[in-house]
Amino acid sequence: MGEIVNRIAQSPLITFRLEQYRPEGERVVLDIKDQLFQGLILREKDFRQFIKTHDWSQYQDQYVAITCSADAIVPLWAYMLLAVQLQPYAKHFVFGSTEALETELYRQALDQIDFSQFEGKPVVVKGCSEVEVPVAVYVEVARRMRPYVKKLSFGEPCSTVPLYRAGS
Repeated sequence: MGEIVNRIAQSPLITFRLEQYRPEGERVVLDIKDQLFQGLILREKDFRQFIKTHDWSQYQDQYVAITCSADAIVPLWAYMLLAVQLQPYAKHFVFGSTEALETELYRQALDQIDFSQFEGKPVVVKGCSEVEVPVAVYVEVARRMRPYVKKLSFGEPCSTVPLYRAGS
């Protein structure tokens, strides 16, 4: 019997793991639906009272998604007022869903990567991860990788789906 060789371990293939770029920290949703009058509209006087009495320190060092889950009339200034209040406390915040928040956090992390380090190399973007990664982030990684890589795949090193090959 011949020696068993792990060809994957010997491969020049680089595995790009998105989960390693996920910032640590708690994610929370600030939903203003409970601040609406009769669940329909936001009244300035009531909202300003909420702003004054709300404990903003609870968002210290957290990532916050600002939203209104009710189908309601909310003036734009209300969201801006929330941003003004959150700014001294939250690590980062966005308007939108937790998925929008996660996408923005990953984009910030991707901005710190020099993708030219993958110049002429085969890269596989790992498919399974411990945390859920938004689809938009995978699309963004493909966009950023393509100009540099020799070959781009998705999945696991032992089973990949080819996405791009330079010169093809």
